[in-house]
Amino acid sequence: MLFSNKDLAKIVFPLFVEQLLAVTIGMLDSMMVSSVGEAAVSGVSLVDTVNLLLSYIFSALATGGTVICSQFLGRREYDNARNSAKQLLYSITCTAMIITTVVLIVRKPLLSLVFGKVGSDVMGHAQIYFLFTALSYPFLALYNGGAALFRSMGNSRVSMVASIIMNLLNVAGNALLIFVFHLGAAGAAISTLFSRIVGSAIMTGLLHNKNNIIFIEKLLSFRPDFKIIKSILGIGIPSGMENGMFQFGKLLTQSLISTMGTAVIAANAVAGTMASFQYAVGGAISLTLVTVVGRCVGADEKGQAKKYVWKLMGVEYIALLAVALFLIVFGRPIISAYNLSDVSSEMTYNLILLHSFFNITVWAIAFSLPNAFRAASDVRFTMVISIASMWIFRVGLSYVLAQYFGLGIYGVWYAMFADWFFRAMLFAIRFLSGKWLTKYKPPQASSDR
Repeated sequence: MLFSNKDLAKIVFPLFVEQLLAVTIGMLDSMMVSSVGEAAVSGVSLVDTVNLLLSYIFSALATGGTVICSQFLGRREYDNARNSAKQLLYSITCTAMIITTVVLIVRKPLLSLVFGKVGSDVMGHAQIYFLFTALSYPFLALYNGGAALFRSMGNSRVSMVASIIMNLLNVAGNALLIFVFHLGAAGAAISTLFSRIVGSAIMTGLLHNKNNIIFIEKLLSFRPDFKIIKSILGIGIPSGMENGMFQFGKLLTQSLISTMGTAVIAANAVAGTMASFQYAVGGAISLTLVTVVGRCVGADEKGQAKKYVWKLMGVEYIALLAVALFLIVFGRPIISAYNLSDVSSEMTYNLILLHSFFNITVWAIAFSLPNAFRAASDVRFTMVISIASMWIFRVGLSYVLAQYFGLGIYGVWYAMFADWFFRAMLFAIRFLSGKWLTKYKPPQASSDR
């Protein structure tokens, strides 16, 4: 077997810690911002929806790089893996810089177009928060690329330690800028920018260590290898389209929610933050699947790939159940820390109860299992199903249930659960059929290298 239980634990456990820490810090951030008022936390939550849409592009490219590097490592082509690493870092950083430039130009009209019906106080917080977070995109992209490369080596401890440093800096910066200098949403954004700059610097420095299987030499000396870039984009573009369209769908539903009043916006934001604990657990397994399955298919061990998927999905379901029970028991005390109105607080807890039920039944199959497909180069199927499901259920059904049937915010969340169920059903069939293991073609590098 390519991975012992100890090997899997060395990948999964740091990712659990990293993901849960990031969510915990995110929750502390939103609590700090909420001290400024519901308008501030609402403005930040609206912008974070746009930020997620754009950051998924970086994550998709990072996933493509992880898959290609893992496949090269499975084939023991270490020079090609190192070359792929440099191609990934340049591709992902240049993409982020372009996106930052565009966002800085269209920032205000974009927010007005998407969230034009929100109050002027909410929009004010949103605009200033968007400005500083947009400046952080290149550093976030570089950090994501570096973390992805360490995961492909089976070393997720590095990204965990870097994440701890970043998040501690973020919390300290928030406390200083929000409570001492009273900068509100701007303070939260500035501390995010600073922590991402530090995180990207740490990751870049560590990638120069030649003791790693994959390391970067002469970072400032770069020659594009279009065959490798094509392989990375062959995974990254479909994943980026899938994730981007998925987040765009969430953006449309967020626009719908923004018409329901500040209390509903705040309840949705807090419920989403708390639900992130459950996503974090699934995210750790999802990232592990990319590394493990990618290495297996590269080594032509398809049987092992299936066995590891069953094992890791089982671990995920146990972890999801534990987190769901925690949120159900301690949900109300956590919500009380947000200083929400009674109506918002009750709405938030009800959404968490609904979310917990569907999370421990279908979410893992709908969102973690497809990462095994991507690692085996089966990206088009997941893209088509995910995009179709998003438009039919996540967006279309949201407007039907929320407006036509008058279910409001609950209608939006019911539509989300319908999206999950549809994906889970088709992805389970795909996995059991074994067709996802027939799409792999060995990645190639330019012959003149």
